[in-house]
Amino acid sequence: MINKTVANVTEACKGVEDGMTFMLGGFGLSGIPENSIAELVRLNVSEVTCISNNAGVDNFGLGQLLQKHQIKKMISSYVGENAEFERQMLSGELEVELIPQGTLAQRCLAAQSGIPAFYTPAGYGTEVADGKESREFKGKMHLMERAFEANFAFVKAWKGDEAGNLIFKGTARNFNPNMCGAATITVAEVEELLPAGSLDPNQIHIPGIFVQRIFQGERYEKRIEQLTVRKKG
Repeated sequence: MINKTVANVTEACKGVEDGMTFMLGGFGLSGIPENSIAELVRLNVSEVTCISNNAGVDNFGLGQLLQKHQIKKMISSYVGENAEFERQMLSGELEVELIPQGTLAQRCLAAQSGIPAFYTPAGYGTEVADGKESREFKGKMHLMERAFEANFAFVKAWKGDEAGNLIFKGTARNFNPNMCGAATITVAEVEELLPAGSLDPNQIHIPGIFVQRIFQGERYEKRIEQLTVRKKG
């Protein structure tokens, strides 16, 4: 039986270097790989490119890397509530590639599938189209978008087993599955790590073949980005 378990996040991040490109799963603050991000902060890697839907908030998630100026370039679809992200982008300190959310997801999926490029109508006629090849399909113009190339993909799952099979929960089942297998090395951190064969095969979202390293995460904060409560009455 193949066992992809590593002892901890430090071992999971072996090989991480300055200047690399990282994929990081999550949507807002939901389903982000908290342990892996904390380790990247601790390792103090610099000049990195991060591919993520957004960059967390000022003091949490990828916002921690931004505060320490570890990120050279962000590839994302949403600036969100991160004031430091916005400040660095507007001042020119940070390279930013903002792309449509569906295109971001599909570029991850294309990398996972081994498809080098695809055509999409999203972004045609806007700044997103600058420098990109375009082609007409059924009377509608499309842009050619290329699959991402990344060194590491860091994802977070609800449950996983020693063979790397993963089950995601709720909103975490968004960019996380698309990023599995989309980089040279996929690191999965899970809330519950089980022996191989423990998961119901019919419930598995990502098979272990897309994962190289898996470890048991700990101390998840699971912060809420915007808390709204109903007024009484």
